[in-house]
Amino acid sequence: MSQRIQAKKTGKRRWLTYVWIVAILLVVSLLIYFERTALLYVLATLGVTALLLVVAFADLGGDERSDVTPLDAQAAGGGIRASQPNLAKK
Repeated sequence: MSQRIQAKKTGKRRWLTYVWIVAILLVVSLLIYFERTALLYVLATLGVTALLLVVAFADLGGDERSDVTPLDAQAAGGGIRASQPNLAKK
């Protein structure tokens, strides 16, 4: 994908993000102004619950998985794999 197309998509996403921020700010301000705090509490609770669900189901370490065996902490400095036998003890 060319840089121009990628920059255009990023600009559209940024603009949409600002629209969402302004809309949420307007809704919260109106709820506070009209003293609908009970509804504001319910929406805040649902928002936090949704955020927690997104974080719980996010695959944050998905790219880090590989078939390579992990390095032993002691052997990490020398680049020796943990599954290799220790030849120095012979």
